[in-house]
Amino acid sequence: MKIRPVTRADRDEWVRMRTTLYPDSPPEEIDEWLDNSEHGTLLVGVAVFVIDRGDGRLTGFIEISLRSYAEGCVTTPVAFIEGWYVDPDVRGQGLGAQLVRTAEDWARGRGLREIASDTTIDNDVSLRAHLALGFDEVVRQICFRKSL
Repeated sequence: MKIRPVTRADRDEWVRMRTTLYPDSPPEEIDEWLDNSEHGTLLVGVAVFVIDRGDGRLTGFIEISLRSYAEGCVTTPVAFIEGWYVDPDVRGQGLGAQLVRTAEDWARGRGLREIASDTTIDNDVSLRAHLALGFDEVVRQICFRKSL
């Protein structure tokens, strides 16, 4: 299996994985990213890397962006992991860690000194994965809304 940048040919597999991670995520978001790509890469300040199974299928991805701010960070801009996913049948093999290292290399290549991420407060699997890869938990937050 090989980690590489996403391409337009990966659209359907990327949509499959992304909607598994984010069930309410419309496929049009991916289309917009791909439609706005420049020279085979995504928008400036955004990158997506995928794990290619070698048989035309993908098995994981990581989406990274540049943000002007992230909780607990002291530099700006900061690399931010927007989405991170590995198919259940290949979890526990270090592929998720390889995706994060790829994102870290992408960030370092742009002169960044910090990378941030988040997860939902009840996602213990993600919390453990982040901590195992050297992330520090910096804040817990519960957000509210009210219809008027």
